[in-house]
Amino acid sequence: MTSDSLAPIPRTAVPDDITDPVERARAELKAALLAIEEKGNLPRRAAVAAENKVAQFRRLAGQSPAAAAAVVVGVAAVVGGTVWGFVSLYTRKR
Repeated sequence: MTSDSLAPIPRTAVPDDITDPVERARAELKAALLAIEEKGNLPRRAAVAAENKVAQFRRLAGQSPAAAAAVVVGVAAVVGGTVWGFVSLYTRKR
């Protein structure tokens, strides 16, 4: 037995061992609906992307604290500049 046979299949995949056409159609429909749900669930995708970025930043902070500090300062400058720009546009006299 190989390690490939022990690996779980993704939720959006259809198992090959289904022989009944009705069961196979149901499995394909279920897989298609799950794929649509995963692709369309933007809040969940954003949360996963944010978790990945946080983990990436923590690795960077562990390897190079100076680079992590520079990233924090850069992000703060971009956010501050963006807020300043929007506020100045909003409060500008017409």
